[in-house]
Amino acid sequence: MNQIRIVFFGTPEFAASQLEAIISAGYDVAAVVTVPDKPAGRGKKLQCSEVKKKALLYGLPLLQPEKMRDPLFLEELTSYNANLFVVVAFRMLPAIVWQMPSLGTFNLHASLLPQYRGAAPINHAIINGETETGLTTFFLNEEIDKGAIILQQKVSILPNETAGELHDKLMALGNTMVVDTIRLIEKGKASAVEQENIAGDQELKPAPKIFKTFCYININDDCLSVHNLVRGLSPYPAAHVILQSESGESIDLKVFKTEMERCNHKLEIGQVDTDNKKHVRIALKDGFISLIEVQQSGKRAMPIEDFLRGTPLKGSWKALENPF
Repeated sequence: MNQIRIVFFGTPEFAASQLEAIISAGYDVAAVVTVPDKPAGRGKKLQCSEVKKKALLYGLPLLQPEKMRDPLFLEELTSYNANLFVVVAFRMLPAIVWQMPSLGTFNLHASLLPQYRGAAPINHAIINGETETGLTTFFLNEEIDKGAIILQQKVSILPNETAGELHDKLMALGNTMVVDTIRLIEKGKASAVEQENIAGDQELKPAPKIFKTFCYININDDCLSVHNLVRGLSPYPAAHVILQSESGESIDLKVFKTEMERCNHKLEIGQVDTDNKKHVRIALKDGFISLIEVQQSGKRAMPIEDFLRGTPLKGSWKALENPF
């Protein structure tokens, strides 16, 4: 049995939760690597990552390199004499880093690889209407998310589950999975399987980084596609829709929650139907999509009733096509 000494690489809350699990399991975390502090918010004050906060809480040595090939960073990383690197929600590592530990470097990914390789697997699985996803731990190699698989666990996606809800569910499951993976490696029982042996002839769906141009509702889509886009982007980065009045006034809304009503109607696609009290719904080709929770720029997220109370949609309004 190998004595495990770990360097942990990660950035967001998802990764901080896994770091906590590793520490709680009693493993020796020699150091933590995360991103440099960055200015954020209206005041542009320096903000640190959730992983840095966790490392400081436990008094762990912390590295925040600008460049992963920086000789000084590599020298310090080597000095910790770790034999296993664990990576969760971090940037791509160069070979000179992931090849360093004798027991290898493994990553936790929030999909059932080889499906949904990329930066946003949780979002894209919901947007594409999947009913199942999961977690994968795998050894890093030269290509992104293509290394040999150590463990996988399936998770059901509920019909109205949002990306935020699925994120939290997978994060909790990942706490156990990361520790289980370390234990297998520790015992020399990590029998990794090449992804090519799992993929077969299935069509592989990617999970690229999501940009704002992707977030606007396509009014020419069907109800289910729009509903899935909204929940797949909720609460972050959030779907958007632009409502425009007949006089030319426009409102760009973030949309966090919708309901769909499949039916025949005679309204023009994109036409807004509202009683200006309790509902706002947009006509689509196979029914209506109702806006349930929204956020106007500079205001808090709110139920549609509260939005209408402050911003009644007088006259005729229409949802516009993606401005990009």
